[in-house]
Amino acid sequence: MTTNQLGYVSGIIAALIWSGFILVSRLGGISELTPYDVIAVRYFTCAVLVTPIWLFYWRDKPFDKRLIFAGLIGGVIYAVFAFQGFSLAPASHAAALLPGTMPFFIIVLALVVNKERASNQQWFGVGIITLGVTLLLTPLWITQAFTLGHAYFLAAAICWSLFSVLVKRWDISPWQVTISLAYVTCLVYLPIYVLFLPKAIGWGAWQSIAIQAFYQGVLASIVQVVFFVKAVQSIGPSSMGALMAMVPFISGISAIFIFDEPATISLVAGLILVSGGAWFAHSKLVAKRCFHG
Repeated sequence: MTTNQLGYVSGIIAALIWSGFILVSRLGGISELTPYDVIAVRYFTCAVLVTPIWLFYWRDKPFDKRLIFAGLIGGVIYAVFAFQGFSLAPASHAAALLPGTMPFFIIVLALVVNKERASNQQWFGVGIITLGVTLLLTPLWITQAFTLGHAYFLAAAICWSLFSVLVKRWDISPWQVTISLAYVTCLVYLPIYVLFLPKAIGWGAWQSIAIQAFYQGVLASIVQVVFFVKAVQSIGPSSMGALMAMVPFISGISAIFIFDEPATISLVAGLILVSGGAWFAHSKLVAKRCFHG
């Protein structure tokens, strides 16, 4: 398997885990756990599991200043925004606003940070994404159903998009990202969580804790990050954005059935447009046929 093919396989795996992350995170958001509990469970579990890897296999320095900055953006700040959002807004909305808007923010931030100019095709795809998000949010504004959770999702999308652009710019390896994310988040966040933040962790919540520990601490924090970063390094953040196009539709439609969320025309149309725009913005096949003849 070539490096490019391996990059696409890694990207697909990361995207599928992302789809499940939306659903499991909403499950945590409506459980007895607080958003702060879920963050603590996620990164404590991850830190415990990656410690043997760091001690016996990948002995890179986890606290390089670039790794610390990336860890704060993609770990602490992203997690606070995202999990607050999951406690306040539906998962189907998260599907459109979190992974759905990342291609837009990645294109903009890649231009600002890395001076990567977007093509006409990419901007057209961004226009489709914007239309999809507008279709979703406009009825919420009209009916006054827009919550702070929706704003949190957009803020989290910006954080993860900046994180992915920085990973490419600084050529950070998958294990560097995974280990530094876990350690930086734990060292910064856990003391604040233990001393000041509201908690609902108790023996009665062990099932919710186990679910969040496995998916958040193992799949989302370790497996997904490794595959995501490997894909970004192999095929670039923009191509990874194309693979992420499947996440809004898969997770959004799944959330409607799993959580019995309202399936409005504007929501379904928004999910389709967001996913379609993300794919269009980054599809090399479209670029070759439509923009180069």
